[in-house]
Amino acid sequence: MADEPLDPPAAAQALAAASPSPAALLLRPRREAFEHGLLPIPKLIFPEGTLAQTLAQVKEKLVASAEGGGRVGAAALAEALQIPQDQAALVLATLAAVLPAEDPALGADGGGGADLRDVMLFLYIQSYKRLVPRAHKDSPAVADVWPSTSAFDGYLSALSPIQLVRSNSRRFMPSQADEEIHQLSYLQKHMANILTLLADSVEDEGDDSLVLTMESFEHLGFLVHFSEGTPLSQAATFFANSDPDMPAAPVPASQVHDWISQNISSSLEFSTEKSTSKEGSQQVTSDIDVTMADANAGNPRNSTRTGSNPAYYRNTTFVEGFSKTSVIKHSSDVKGHSLKVLNCHDSVIYILAPLKYVTVYGCSDATVVLGAIGKAVKVEHCERVHIIAAAKRICIANCRECIFYLGVNHQPLIVGDNHKLQCWVCSMVHTAFTGQCILYLTL
Repeated sequence: MADEPLDPPAAAQALAAASPSPAALLLRPRREAFEHGLLPIPKLIFPEGTLAQTLAQVKEKLVASAEGGGRVGAAALAEALQIPQDQAALVLATLAAVLPAEDPALGADGGGGADLRDVMLFLYIQSYKRLVPRAHKDSPAVADVWPSTSAFDGYLSALSPIQLVRSNSRRFMPSQADEEIHQLSYLQKHMANILTLLADSVEDEGDDSLVLTMESFEHLGFLVHFSEGTPLSQAATFFANSDPDMPAAPVPASQVHDWISQNISSSLEFSTEKSTSKEGSQQVTSDIDVTMADANAGNPRNSTRTGSNPAYYRNTTFVEGFSKTSVIKHSSDVKGHSLKVLNCHDSVIYILAPLKYVTVYGCSDATVVLGAIGKAVKVEHCERVHIIAAAKRICIANCRECIFYLGVNHQPLIVGDNHKLQCWVCSMVHTAFTGQCILYLTL
């Protein structure tokens, strides 16, 4: 099932109808790829200086061994990357979980063959480094207490979630808008290399020897999208309104690069202005994300502002900053298919809505109940938190003294610097262990 765009209100729809020009659209990174698609496997992370060259060599190996239709299976991927086959299977399973639309040939669990172009995009972003929090004045003093180096990008989280609450240092943490700007900047920097991996070579074309078909171009939807639901190929003038029975001719990669770079620049300019305006006014509600910062919806400080531009409407809901309270969110309270629980302390959070993705980050002394998560759950940098969840898969990273009660389809992925975890897992698939619970412990 493809990621579903949010339905903007009538006023936004009217504005969109009055301004149909593709130039008015804002391109945004797909958070799911960056937040749920990174794996802490060292052999997937290449130095930036050799990244493009190394992946070009990997592509050559995969092309030579690819199955029919340019499909890559776990065995071929393991051979090309020189990794164990179980890690290659994990790569394909994770890729299947973060694709914008289900790939029948790959399967929902990644047991089939993946499209080579999706594999190359997935491998490229494994070297992405998240935005590092600004340094805290007491970082050296607390490093011995919480020496939690991220399993995904290696930066040191100097403050534990409890210390973060007590020191009132959340202002040092990047905002969601900051992270999106960082992701867009990363894509802008690497887009030429990314397009090269997607492109086909054409002989005797001089400087335009690399071209992209419309099908290859649409695979960029793994990394970027227009939140109002406009397909990339419809927004791009060189592919817009092409007839499915008579596909558009391939386009030089340089032309595609110019178009997408221009769109990223426009989005960065818009997002940077919005972020600067927010910092100047010091109003949390100026973020254009769908946020739920407080249980009291009547408090104007915590109302959600979305503006009139349809690009404001995002598919992620935020439950952030709750302390000493209980929160219940049903389907009617949630916008989109993705939700993040951030920096909640001494609270009980019930997310009783069917979702595709959930992230729980930076929480302490809290209980979080998650129901019916169809793709993936990620719990990171939490302390003394109880997680009760029914999900297809879960990744646990850099947590301490947490207890997990899980009904999952796949064995939990526990990575990074974890201490004193208890993880009770019940299989939700028909295997020899169906109906039994397995206890995982970390010291």
